[in-house]
Amino acid sequence: MVFVWSQLTKGDPNYTLAQVALNDVIMIFAFAPIVALLLGVTDIEVPWATLLLSVGLYVVIPLVAGVITRMKLAADATDVTSANAAVSRFTARVKPLSVIGLLATVVLLFGFQGHVILAQPLLIVLIAIPLLIQSYGIFALAYGAARLWKVPFNVAAPCAMIGTSNFFELAVAVAIGMFGLNSGAALVTVVGVLVEVPVMLSLVAFANRTKHWFPGE
Repeated sequence: MVFVWSQLTKGDPNYTLAQVALNDVIMIFAFAPIVALLLGVTDIEVPWATLLLSVGLYVVIPLVAGVITRMKLAADATDVTSANAAVSRFTARVKPLSVIGLLATVVLLFGFQGHVILAQPLLIVLIAIPLLIQSYGIFALAYGAARLWKVPFNVAAPCAMIGTSNFFELAVAVAIGMFGLNSGAALVTVVGVLVEVPVMLSLVAFANRTKHWFPGE
C-alpha cells in the first residue's frame, strides 16, 4: 500500500523502494516477537508457526519479489539514470493494477465483516477513534519534521506515509489464522484497514496541497 500512497504523491520511487525494503527487513525479525509479547501479556497462547507463516507470506515473499524485480530492471539498464527511468516506467505500468488491488481488498474485507459492522456501529467508532488519533498524530510528526529539515517533497511525502501506514495485512492474516473470519480479532483488523484507506487518501490529498512548503516545489 505504501507504494500506492507514494505514487499518488509523486514520491521518489527509489527512496520509497529502499524505505519499504528496510521496513520489511525490520518486520521480518520484529513482527512475530512483538505480537507474541503483546498477546502474551493477555495470557493468549500464540502459535509461533502461524506468526512465522504470516511473516513469510506477507513480508518475505513480497520483499524477495521486489528485490528480484529491481535487480532485473537494473540489469537491463546501462547506467543509474536509465535504471531509475526503468523503475519509474515499471511503477507507472503497475499503478492501475495496484489501485484495483487495493480497492478489491477493501471490498472483500468489508464483505467478510460487513454484517457485524452494520449491526454494531458504536463498536466500530470506538475501534476507529484511537486509530485516527494514531494515524494523524504520526503523520503530523513525520511531515512536520521533514518540513523543518527542508527535505524535498518527493522524499518527505513517502517518508510520512510509511510512518503512518500500518501492517494491517499482516494483522488480518494472523487474526484470521488464529481466531477465524468471524472473530472479534478479525473484526478489529478489518476495521483497521477500512479506517486506514480513507485516512491515507486524506493525507495524500493534504500532502499534495502543501507540497509548496518544501524546497524546490
